[in-house]
Amino acid sequence: MKNTKNLSELELKLGIKFINKKLLKTALTHRSYLNENHSEDIENNERLEFLGDAVLELITTEYLFLQHPQRPEGELTSFRSALVKTTSLGDTALELTIGEYILMSKGEEVTGGRTRPYILANTFESILGAIYLDQGYKIARNFVIEKLFPKLNEIIENRLDIDSKSKLQELSQEVLNFTPIYELKSAVGPDHDKEFIMSVKIVNRVFGEGKGKSKQEAEQNAAQHALDHWQDLVSQT
Repeated sequence: MKNTKNLSELELKLGIKFINKKLLKTALTHRSYLNENHSEDIENNERLEFLGDAVLELITTEYLFLQHPQRPEGELTSFRSALVKTTSLGDTALELTIGEYILMSKGEEVTGGRTRPYILANTFESILGAIYLDQGYKIARNFVIEKLFPKLNEIIENRLDIDSKSKLQELSQEVLNFTPIYELKSAVGPDHDKEFIMSVKIVNRVFGEGKGKSKQEAEQNAAQHALDHWQDLVSQT
């Protein structure tokens, strides 16, 4: 569905005034939009997402390297992974109300596309790619530090970088002497846009379910669901 919102509103929220406005529009164009608007002279945001992903990794790596000189490589890698994962990027995009400005098809919108974490995360990366092309590395770096990096302190202080599957396995083996087992419940959608649903079982009981754009992401979300409800679930075992 074509979004008629004024992009200058989004520029204010981003804190970036684009020189090339077409870059911002491209960054906001989901592939589904072009299926309904063949005549528009614009490409989807996937190439900008590819670029933004690389820029984000460099900015994050450089920042962690300089700000945490005593941390070993393994911890820095873990912190980076936690910061740039779909959940963190999607939450940041949601805070910036980026979803309201995405150009997408009617079908994508009615199925919740404007608040879908992976679409928001991908769009955040495409916007970063657009910022980098439009204004260079320094401005892109400042944008990431201001908008995304406030989440970093909490990740480091609470060790949120330790993935949910590892936490659940450690807890399950300690309390129940049992290793969690993950099972695929469904995989729906075209190859380029599948959604997986995984369940996690402990002592032959389902402890959690999770969705994701990959089996690994769905497993992590299932594990987190189990952790969120751990006390209630264990009391029933």
